[in-house]
Amino acid sequence: MKMSSSPPSTRQTQRLWGRTSQKVNRIVSLQKSLKERFFHALGFEVLAIAICAPLGAWLLGYSLAHMGLLTLMVSLMAMTWNMVFNAIFDRAQRRMGFRRTLGARAVHAVLFEIGLVIAVVPLAAWWLGIGLWEAFVLDIAIVLFFLPYTFGFNWAYDHIRAKVVARHSLKNRRAAGTPPQPLTSSAQSPTR
Repeated sequence: MKMSSSPPSTRQTQRLWGRTSQKVNRIVSLQKSLKERFFHALGFEVLAIAICAPLGAWLLGYSLAHMGLLTLMVSLMAMTWNMVFNAIFDRAQRRMGFRRTLGARAVHAVLFEIGLVIAVVPLAAWWLGIGLWEAFVLDIAIVLFFLPYTFGFNWAYDHIRAKVVARHSLKNRRAAGTPPQPLTSSAQSPTR
């Protein structure tokens, strides 16, 4: 590619931005601060509470306040587990070098939900005054909701974050007068 002193055309900028987005998605996406992990988990849980508390109250015949408190307790447990689990998942990705494909996100969602079921069943049984088996069956129904919810939320989050980080990176490069760098094979992470 011939370098010129003139700014890149719109088409060149889009191609470079696309490459930057791909590179960011593969490399920079693992560099998350504790603050970002907290807000990722908080967004996940706030949306979940907004859906589950009224739905649970309506389907199970409990008051919104009763279900809302259970949902809040479960949410706090889930938020803590979310931050811990995602840190473990990111560490595993760095060590193993896999990409965040749809398959990887599916495994992520299943493992996350298994860990949460182990913690939530005793709490739900106690709070609702039901046996462990009934709480387990109820939790399986909730998992059937949360598997696609977890998968979709995190998949969308990864893509939106990659674009935001790429846009920020491109903005910083332009401000510094440095053109976006094309993706080279040495910068690419291994794929499996």
